[in-house]
Amino acid sequence: MSGACCHHCDDAASLRQSRYRRLLWAALAINVAMFAVEIVSGLRSGSVSLLADSVDFLGDAANYGISLLVLGLSLTARARASRLKAVSMIVFGAWVLGVAGWHLHTGRVPGAPTMGAVGTAALLANGVVAALLLSYRDGDSNMRSVWLCTRNDVLGNVAVLLAALGVFGTRSAWPDLVVAAIMASLALTSAAHILRQSGAELREGTGGQQIAARS
Repeated sequence: MSGACCHHCDDAASLRQSRYRRLLWAALAINVAMFAVEIVSGLRSGSVSLLADSVDFLGDAANYGISLLVLGLSLTARARASRLKAVSMIVFGAWVLGVAGWHLHTGRVPGAPTMGAVGTAALLANGVVAALLLSYRDGDSNMRSVWLCTRNDVLGNVAVLLAALGVFGTRSAWPDLVVAAIMASLALTSAAHILRQSGAELREGTGGQQIAARS
């Protein structure tokens, strides 16, 4: 009886992992497409918040790709992948702050209509991805990092739309720069959270290996 129960649990876990893998592939395709749209639109319109969002899409695409590679591996392997993703989020946050500082220096005003149109498309894309991954938000650090990146994307898209309204109303670059700085801060905060959780999982995995070796 207990063996049958264990077999049933294994089947359920396998089905859940298989579904998660399919969702990650869908999320990967959506993020690659939106990266291409936003990087071109951000460069043409001069919007730092769109550029920040485009690089975020690229980072998330890499995030989903790494998650697909380590799916089904040990907790230690997944935690190490999470730390790699956290470092990429830190790099992204620092890059956005640097670009925002440069645009503050040059004083270029971005194109609000482009920001609004592309921001709306990005919000719809990330809303779909967030809905797909919602049920996996409380997993290990690897799943958690995927969810946090997706959540940050949705918040970032809303912020880009607010920035577009601000730029349109004030005819200045300040709303765009403020939103870019907020998005960078979100990336840095989420990276710190992932580093803490993955560090705890690495200690747990190492401790388990040491116990197994002694036994």
